[in-house]
Amino acid sequence: MTRLRPPAPTPPLPVRDGVAPSYIWLPEGRWDNLLAFLTAHFPEISPTTWLTRLAKNEVVDQHGMPLHATSPVRRGMCIWYYRELEGETPIPFAAQILHQDQDLLVVDKPHFLPVTPSGRFLHETLLVRLKKSTGLEHLTPIHRLDRETAGVMLFSHNPATRGLYQGLFRQRSMNKTYHALAPALPQRQFPLTYRSRMEEDTGRFFVMQEVAGAPNSETLISVLERRGDLWLYELQPVTGKKHQLRLHLASLGAPIVNDSFYPVALPCKGDDFSAPLQLLAKSLAFDDPQTGERRYFESGKTL
Repeated sequence: MTRLRPPAPTPPLPVRDGVAPSYIWLPEGRWDNLLAFLTAHFPEISPTTWLTRLAKNEVVDQHGMPLHATSPVRRGMCIWYYRELEGETPIPFAAQILHQDQDLLVVDKPHFLPVTPSGRFLHETLLVRLKKSTGLEHLTPIHRLDRETAGVMLFSHNPATRGLYQGLFRQRSMNKTYHALAPALPQRQFPLTYRSRMEEDTGRFFVMQEVAGAPNSETLISVLERRGDLWLYELQPVTGKKHQLRLHLASLGAPIVNDSFYPVALPCKGDDFSAPLQLLAKSLAFDDPQTGERRYFESGKTL
């Protein structure tokens, strides 16, 4: 039987420079002390770096008590610490705030900027940048946008009402409209509804694939402009699968311009910002779950 980990307790460390503390539940295993565990679990971080953090009381238990190199550890402990990166490449594009109220922050995200910290991105992420610039400690994204995708992004900064707005996505009550520049499909009749069964590619965890079976993804596709060999498409996803729009257009024979994942995953371009994916989250519309008011937010960007 799978053992479920308990939920993380309230962070005992404050947000620092826009970065919330990270945590880890200690897994099964035996270690002589805390430093032995940290160096074994995070081999890319030197023992000297951990000793420096420990000396500054930046590694604590779930109660906020500072831990030391020789502190005993056991399975089930929750350890909190600050994630740090050295030599992070600046991303030379800025987000624009479209709207702010007591519950929501709506921004126009640029291409190439990740939403949340992951991998080689920490301070150069939309969430950390916004926490620094707004001072909103409880800021949390309530839906996803790929790093490569630009456009409207919705954040909650009121924990008391966050679930109401997250529920709009689960209930498919959030009307999302995207624009995409992709090869022409003159043999197709538009508008069309494309459905397929999407699953993760077991050989390549970062991409999705279409497989046989009952559809679990659906997109309404229309043509906005015909620009010779490239058309500007309007995409309205009914479901919200990872990479859904990118895979659906590629499967139709019209992969989005500058898509490095579909139909074929290309080598990582690193910090090359010269060819942005031509996919834009153009607008979000919904009935506010608190007031019933119709809300509409639109990106100022175009493709």
